[in-house]
Amino acid sequence: MKSITIQGTKRESVGKKSTKALRDAELVPCVVYGGQEPLNFSTEEKSFKDLVYTPEAHTVSIEVDGQTIPAVLQDIQFHPITDRILHVDFYQLSEDKPVIMEVPVKIVGRAKGVVAGGALRQSFRKLKVKAIPANLPDEIVVDVTPLRIGNKFYVEALKNDSYTFMHPDNAVIAAVKMSRNAMKGGAAAMDDEDEEEVTEGGAEAATEETSAE
Repeated sequence: MKSITIQGTKRESVGKKSTKALRDAELVPCVVYGGQEPLNFSTEEKSFKDLVYTPEAHTVSIEVDGQTIPAVLQDIQFHPITDRILHVDFYQLSEDKPVIMEVPVKIVGRAKGVVAGGALRQSFRKLKVKAIPANLPDEIVVDVTPLRIGNKFYVEALKNDSYTFMHPDNAVIAAVKMSRNAMKGGAAAMDDEDEEEVTEGGAEAATEETSAE
């Protein structure tokens, strides 16, 4: 997984007055957990541009007073009106210690149901995974090619030995629904092949009657 570097300054005081002074100076108070003790530091808000305002997932290399700490973003607080970053929590990485983070979902292929006039619906843009740092994926690739109208792609179809999904096996990542145009064109009647369970390409998708959805 790609990593970005954030340079900060250790905070000696963590009281409300100190925090307000940091924000007035357009600095963001941050904390790194997971080590022997929490590390409080501050950094410029622009440091988060490539970490927060991007669909990609990254680990972080935090440089504070000559110390470099590998970490992942755990929580971020925004101002409710201005959307300025108010506070950021990180979690320190260890080679043999699993962590949880959100990874973007990348849809590939063109679903057979879409070709037949259906509409693809994506339920998750990101998925939470748990893994040791070396096994964290850059993205989760979902091939929707086998999906026909009424089919769904479940989290269960993505199970592997490198990382664990923090979602139920029956969580739906993508589905092909009957579109109004397809219904008007007489595509409401699916053939026998459409009604069969699709398992090719690793997509275990169950077919449901449109009226039941």
